[in-house]
Amino acid sequence: MKAVREEYSLKMDYIMETAGLRKSYKGNTVVNEVDIHIPKGAVYGFVGPNGAGKSTVMKMMLNLIQPDAGEVYLFGEKVTDHSYEIFKKTGSIIENPYFYEKLTARQNLELHCEYMGFPNKERIDEVLQMVDLQNVEGKQIRHYSLGMKQRLAIARAILARPEFLILDEPINALDPEGIREMRNLFQRLNREDGTTIFISSHILSEVELIADTIGMIQHGKLLTELSIEEIHKHQTEYISLQVDHAAHAAALLEQMGITNFSVLDKEFIRIYDSDISGKDLSKLLIENGVGLESLGRKQDTLEDYFFQLMEERK
Repeated sequence: MKAVREEYSLKMDYIMETAGLRKSYKGNTVVNEVDIHIPKGAVYGFVGPNGAGKSTVMKMMLNLIQPDAGEVYLFGEKVTDHSYEIFKKTGSIIENPYFYEKLTARQNLELHCEYMGFPNKERIDEVLQMVDLQNVEGKQIRHYSLGMKQRLAIARAILARPEFLILDEPINALDPEGIREMRNLFQRLNREDGTTIFISSHILSEVELIADTIGMIQHGKLLTELSIEEIHKHQTEYISLQVDHAAHAAALLEQMGITNFSVLDKEFIRIYDSDISGKDLSKLLIENGVGLESLGRKQDTLEDYFFQLMEERK
């Protein structure tokens, strides 16, 4: 286990690091030797399926639970039970957001200002507008939908102008329009305010749109940390075919001398030879009685890369 940081970390290359984090519950290891490095100014996407250990790692980052082993460093300082001041520069959402249900949005945010020692209550109007709750701020939280509560949780997380945001599944309960609005908000905070963002999600396609650095976790172990540029280098272009009879189509492809393809199921085939003409391919299939539902050039997604990595690590 790497119990102490390397010397290069002292140069403040990273706004947060973890070293050898471990956590077990009832003999079951849920986080196993996790070393995370979050560059200052980055949008770090922390991805993995439900139950992979994402929330547990984030709770240990925020000192909400104690690791069985390992250390967390934030703003160059080791996190301890007395790390009050450095957490004033951090905003967060972890799992389900909780509020005083009989109070309004404004009243909840005023309490948060007092808790954080943040005197600028004029900022409340600004964040309510940023999350599009300015017209319902006087309504008691118990009358809010789940999506509205999620927006309020985001408002609370950014209220005190944090330098570092830790967001655990922040788009849960949001509709597609809300997801797009919050994605744009996070990008604006990162670009204009220089906010470093650590965002977890099991929706890999959404993370791919916002993150510049990716950490992938599975069964409590960190599989890799890569820049999004490095991941794109591993992604492959292909032709996606949807047909009515994949076996028949595959036999025709082999007759054409095409061997670099994969039959995914009874309908879908991926062809990895990029020199093939889509026009010639569709003509061949149709002339030989294959029903062609769709044909298009695509590229592997972050989700494809994640599952490929999982297979390699088995």
